[in-house]
Amino acid sequence: MTYEYEGKTEREAIELAASELGLERDQFDVEILETQKNSLFKKGYVKIRVHTLEDVKPSHAMFDDADVEEKHSRLVADPLPQGEFEEKLIDFISKIVEKMGYDVKVQVSYREDKKIGIKMDSSSSSILIGRKGKNLDALQLLANIYAGRLGHEDVRVILDTENYRIRREESLVRLAYTTADKVRSRRNSILLEPMNPFERRLIHTTLNDIPDVETKSEGDGLYKQVRVLYKGIR
Repeated sequence: MTYEYEGKTEREAIELAASELGLERDQFDVEILETQKNSLFKKGYVKIRVHTLEDVKPSHAMFDDADVEEKHSRLVADPLPQGEFEEKLIDFISKIVEKMGYDVKVQVSYREDKKIGIKMDSSSSSILIGRKGKNLDALQLLANIYAGRLGHEDVRVILDTENYRIRREESLVRLAYTTADKVRSRRNSILLEPMNPFERRLIHTTLNDIPDVETKSEGDGLYKQVRVLYKGIR
């Protein structure tokens, strides 16, 4: 199920959602639809869409937590699989990539409660990542579906190679600030490229504290676009 909530801030909207749905924060996924800054004539607000965990499991596993790879506090000393589940998961990922025709070495990068990070080392990493990470997202989705079939649907599999996840996040933050500067100087709006829910939320939250810039999502489907606009422009 999906629900929509509004609050003065993102945190207030999320807390309202958690309270009304009777869920913990890690039991639902949040997509920011629109932000409105305070002005002389309008009160500021943040509008969010909430997806309960059972509805967003595949896509949440694909996109959320994209910054987890290579966070030192999460790295583990032993990259080898522990237990039958990890062995089968790594074997599954290895075989898929090898059947695609590419060499790969698959290891565990970190372990957390209900989450496991998998790292792929390959001479063809750029192909495995694909344009805007879409190949990597597709492989990650398959890995999560397979984990569910092994009886671990409550475990999120985060797949990465060449630290793409964190590099993509840094690139999007730079894009957000650069776009905001252009919008402020030209006093117009700019529509960014289609992005997945995690990427859109990153743009929204990055620009949330800039007083004369607003952001909103446009379009339908998973890959929507974020419009960055000068305050007062519609």
